[in-house]
Amino acid sequence: MNPTTATGWKPSTLPSFPDRTAREKDFDRVLAQYGPALARLARAYEYRPAVAEELQQEIALALWQALPSFRGESSEKTFVFRIATNRALTHVAQRAPAAADLGAALDVVDAGPGPDSAASAAEQSARLVAAVAALPLSQRQVVSLALEGLSQAEIGQVLGLSENNVAVRMHRCKAALRARLGVAS
Repeated sequence: MNPTTATGWKPSTLPSFPDRTAREKDFDRVLAQYGPALARLARAYEYRPAVAEELQQEIALALWQALPSFRGESSEKTFVFRIATNRALTHVAQRAPAAADLGAALDVVDAGPGPDSAASAAEQSARLVAAVAALPLSQRQVVSLALEGLSQAEIGQVLGLSENNVAVRMHRCKAALRARLGVAS
């Protein structure tokens, strides 16, 4: 495993060994399929790039350890996100409380078509990232998984919540984001 940047893993950079086990191949496949989403999930829990990269490595290790126990009782997607979310929660619980440095969360780069639209889009993106980072953890969890395309049912499975509870948290999260961003509902 070789996490590279905050944008995700690049399994193609792994050395290729002819005697690789099925477990290693399965692990590489999971990282190739879910790596970018897991990197974004790590950034939702940890805004400092270097620490988010460490969290990605912790998630990868947790997945390596957990994949053999996957029994197919849920989708692989919810299994992977459940492992990642649990690892991220443990990481958050173990870290020393630090003063919030939202400036690091504002390092968003957007390659838009023109300078004006790029500046505007970058500003909007930075405002959204800062607003999401300022949300309580329970709301950040829901919104980060929703942004990864998980349904409310899948989010409920990942977080151990009912679908109704996910809907309520999502509603509260949207209201909080609207308020923080000054958007009318």
